[in-house]
Amino acid sequence: MKNKELKIRISERRLNKVRLYAASKDKTMTQVIEECIDGLPMPEIDKNSTTLLPVKPTV
Repeated sequence: MKNKELKIRISERRLNKVRLYAASKDKTMTQVIEECIDGLPMPEIDKNSTTLLPVKPTV
C-alpha cells in the first residue's frame, strides 16, 4: 500500500492536544490519527447506488 499525505487545518489547541496525547502514549501523531480513523464505523453502501449512506447509530 502506498502512503498518501493528508493536509488539514485544525486549531492550535487541537494540534497541541494530539501532540501531548501522542507523546504520553509514546506514539506518533500519525499513529494516533490512524487509530482514530480505524475506530470509525464503516459506511453502508446501497447495492443499487455508488453513493455512500450514513451509518445508522446503534442505540
